[in-house]
Amino acid sequence: MPLDTLNIGLIGTGRIGSIHAEHLSRRIPKANLLMVADANENSARECAQRLAISQATQDYHAILENPEIQAVVICSPTATHSHIIQEAAKAGKHIFCEKPIALNLHSIDEAIATVKENDVKLQIGFNRRFDSNFRRVRQAIEQQEIGIPHILNITSRDPGLPPLDYLRTSGGLFLDMMIHDFDMARFLIDSEVEEVFTMAGIMHDPALEELGDVDTAVVMLRFANGVIATINNSRYAAYGYDQRVELLGSSGAISIDNNYPNAAVISDAHSVRRDLPLHFFLERYNESFLREMEVFIEAVLLDQPVPVDEQDGRAPVVMALAARRSLDERRPIRPGEMR
Repeated sequence: MPLDTLNIGLIGTGRIGSIHAEHLSRRIPKANLLMVADANENSARECAQRLAISQATQDYHAILENPEIQAVVICSPTATHSHIIQEAAKAGKHIFCEKPIALNLHSIDEAIATVKENDVKLQIGFNRRFDSNFRRVRQAIEQQEIGIPHILNITSRDPGLPPLDYLRTSGGLFLDMMIHDFDMARFLIDSEVEEVFTMAGIMHDPALEELGDVDTAVVMLRFANGVIATINNSRYAAYGYDQRVELLGSSGAISIDNNYPNAAVISDAHSVRRDLPLHFFLERYNESFLREMEVFIEAVLLDQPVPVDEQDGRAPVVMALAARRSLDERRPIRPGEMR
């Protein structure tokens, strides 16, 4: 018999962890958030106090050892994801983990193998799949509203560079930022990538040179079904968070624009203008974070497949690693070259 509620523990109470904690404790009736953990004990206790969560701890193992907890939400730093996934799986907990599973394929494959061995569910946090705008593009493809897809263009630009301390451990632009766009390209086109080619550079902050990272990139993808895609990323867009998609098909096209705080347009003798788009991802994608968690909980309670599984988590990392190698070697890379 399906359960009515799911007992959950959350690991990592930073920026994204706090968003998930709020949704789990206040907005999802079928969720029962019993405990939060963070290496910064003050962060965990502040989160628990603010959201009336009964238990907070510095040691996430207390969550894994709690027999009442059935599922864990992992929002800790990326370098910890694979190890905690394996520990959670061995503890018999179902798992929601923020992207990426890891920054290398060996760690990802170890985590996936452990999940399968212990027969638990693993959903990866590619929240944009649950955004209503992107889902409308997918619907247009599924219902053949624009014919056969030919060219996909994805624009994704941040309003500013994250702190350098964050960038040092993030995996770089391709694994930290563009990985969402790699996933979205696969999600929309519903095909695997056969070739990746990258051009990129440092256009805004010279400090990135010491990190071996870039802040501006264009990646071309060729899919197995023939579709050609381009992704352009920038860490710095002066006007705010820029999230747009255009898809050209054999009998039409579909495009989605940015989200704005209001629909007002001001027209005068000098210009026609409107307010800037929503400033960053928490404002732009808040509802998609809620929906992805609702769907994960439903999948566990009803014992159904999760919509973004471990292979969906692995493929964008392969694409990101291929994009980086393409930049370094100045040639197209086939994902099969990545090991």
